[in-house]
Amino acid sequence: MAEAERIIGTPDTPGAAGAGPEQPDRNVASGERSDDSGSDPGPGSAPGSEPGSGLASGSESGPGKASGESGAEGASGEAGVPRGKRRVAVLFTVAVLAYALDLISKLIVVAKLEHHEPVEIIGDWLRFEAIRNAGAAFGFGEAFTIIFTVIAAAVIVVIARLARKLYSLPWAIALGLLLGGALGNLTDRIFRSPGILEGAVVDFIAPKHFAVFNLADSAIVCGGILIVLLSFRGLDPDGSVHKD
Repeated sequence: MAEAERIIGTPDTPGAAGAGPEQPDRNVASGERSDDSGSDPGPGSAPGSEPGSGLASGSESGPGKASGESGAEGASGEAGVPRGKRRVAVLFTVAVLAYALDLISKLIVVAKLEHHEPVEIIGDWLRFEAIRNAGAAFGFGEAFTIIFTVIAAAVIVVIARLARKLYSLPWAIALGLLLGGALGNLTDRIFRSPGILEGAVVDFIAPKHFAVFNLADSAIVCGGILIVLLSFRGLDPDGSVHKD
């Protein structure tokens, strides 16, 4: 019996019989389906679009994005340019105001108070009294008028040089006060008697038990105090902050 089965052979099962020839057909059919899916446009694509157009459009968005970023950087760079100009404008605005107030007050004092009795503002505690001061602020160093004139001119030059890199608003105010005060007293040194670079400064604010001074002196002192405070806080004229 076994010999007969060996000679005749066991009948093939339907699955086993069709397995061999159907596998190539299945592979061919799957290849055709993949070709169709690659060539047919998707539901979201426009009619007539070629395969891979989405990839091309995606690659084209790169330069646009780069140009947008470069434009944003350029805009931010341009926005930073007026920042320094605004601080310089603040410096010269404060300087002009301080100088104008000092000059106008001195003209009034010379016209109305000089060679007249002092005017009491707050009793004996504060008076307006016109005097001529050949020294520095608050009447110090009357024997060094020319030296103080040169120092005032040097301060003006230094402030003008710092204005080119001035990005800090507090520093602009402080330097503006210094510049206006220095210009106010320098004007007296140059144009008032007894002569050029030796002129006496007009002082008129006379507190009780204190030296007589003017608005230019006040501007210089306030600007100097503000600079000291900014230096203690570590703020530089260019707007940077250092911690030492």
